[in-house]
Amino acid sequence: MHVITNFTASAGAETMLARLLQGSADERVVVVSLIGVSDRNRNLADNPRAAYVSLTASSLGALPGAVLRLARLIRKERPDVILCWMYHAMIVGTIAAQMARSEAAVYWNIRQSLDDPASLTRSSRLAIAGARLLSSRSAGIIYNSARALELHRAYGYANRNMVVIPNGFDLPRVDPPEAATARRIGIVGRFHPQKDHATFFKAVAAVRKTHPQAHFSAAGNGLSRENRAVVDLMAEAGLPEHAVDLRGEISDMPSYYRSIDALVLSSRTEGFPNVIAEAMSYAKPIVTTDVGDAATVAGNAGIAVPARDPEALAEAIREILDLSPTEYARYAHNARERVKNEYAITAIRAKYASFLMR
Repeated sequence: MHVITNFTASAGAETMLARLLQGSADERVVVVSLIGVSDRNRNLADNPRAAYVSLTASSLGALPGAVLRLARLIRKERPDVILCWMYHAMIVGTIAAQMARSEAAVYWNIRQSLDDPASLTRSSRLAIAGARLLSSRSAGIIYNSARALELHRAYGYANRNMVVIPNGFDLPRVDPPEAATARRIGIVGRFHPQKDHATFFKAVAAVRKTHPQAHFSAAGNGLSRENRAVVDLMAEAGLPEHAVDLRGEISDMPSYYRSIDALVLSSRTEGFPNVIAEAMSYAKPIVTTDVGDAATVAGNAGIAVPARDPEALAEAIREILDLSPTEYARYAHNARERVKNEYAITAIRAKYASFLMR
């Protein structure tokens, strides 16, 4: 049984769970979402043996009722293993399993680093603190980045059975590159303080002064001209409205990754940022802030700079734009090979199975 906070979202945790479900077609799996389940995630999982249950608990006040309903479901399903994804689900799943007097091993899956807790919502901060009090009760904790493990341990998460298992990816088909050098720069991520689009827009404004030929686009929920907060951030950075192509949430991410020459991540905090490895699987170089394991994931395929530093981010983008064709090809090759060698989904599924079943 998987318990996840919100399986309607299309962020890293939901995508990783869907990829795990793709490889679980030989056993019955129950996926319980505290909030809801989207068609996108069902289709991505593509698992006919997976059953989905939504507890429709979209507020803190609804969580006690969700605990009771989940406890009843656990008694009915009698799972061998319960894997709880993200803080609210970790708390609800642990308490529900105890109420159900289940013999199932309850594991946690933490997808977030604590580089900058102030960028998280109040609800998330409360859940992080609450989960700390229960952390020793889980059978084990999976972190998707070494940085997340380090910071949670320092915060007080206490468990003797902790492991780092990074996200996994399928390698897509990659056509010969259209561009010999980088000109089209993209950023992917929902509009949220954690993603720090303000720093990205300031960096874009600086880069456009020296590289007017560069093209910038931004994809993610909320990144549209209909969102006044985004338009205002661009204006504060000194950008005209046409300076960044705001694409909003995109269903066809493969086409988007193929349309750019390099990817930027400007986040204030991350665990293992999926978008970096996804872009790398399409042979795209990376510019990232040094948060979570982002710099480790990018490795020799990218450039890492301090978070919340627009000038440093701008300089790194310029460095990518100024690469010669030979240097750009080397970065692109390194990106693809790194995902192939370090983050193949088949190897990551095997690591999950080994940890959860021992």
